[in-house]
Amino acid sequence: MDKLKLIENLNGDLAGALGAIVQRLTYAAKTTNRYGQRITEYFLSEIPGIQARAQILAKRIVALGGEPTTVARGVPQANTNREMVEAVLASEKNAIHDFTRHQREAEEISDKMLATELGDMIRQESVQAARTERILRDWPI
Repeated sequence: MDKLKLIENLNGDLAGALGAIVQRLTYAAKTTNRYGQRITEYFLSEIPGIQARAQILAKRIVALGGEPTTVARGVPQANTNREMVEAVLASEKNAIHDFTRHQREAEEISDKMLATELGDMIRQESVQAARTERILRDWPI
């Protein structure tokens, strides 16, 4: 694994995290019906964790000699509560996939700290994805 390629991949993760923050803020403003407030609270409750992961990614990019991106990944259009929750779940699953791949890349260059941090991010995203799946399954949204 080339360090420059890892920096590029981590910048993709950072763009994803920045986009996830925008996604949660935007979707929180758009929720409707009696479950809207609970969904809004759920979306907003995820932001501090995503922000913390974004900060770690930015610091690790700098430590590897790169420049952190300031451009967020785009947010999918969603109009109903269900569409928004489904889009959030897709974002979480994508992050898990990318973090897993990049954890292996960090291990290839023997960056144990980054590999460990990415492992923590995988765990956090997995917990969030499980909660989001429960909302889709159990709430009449």
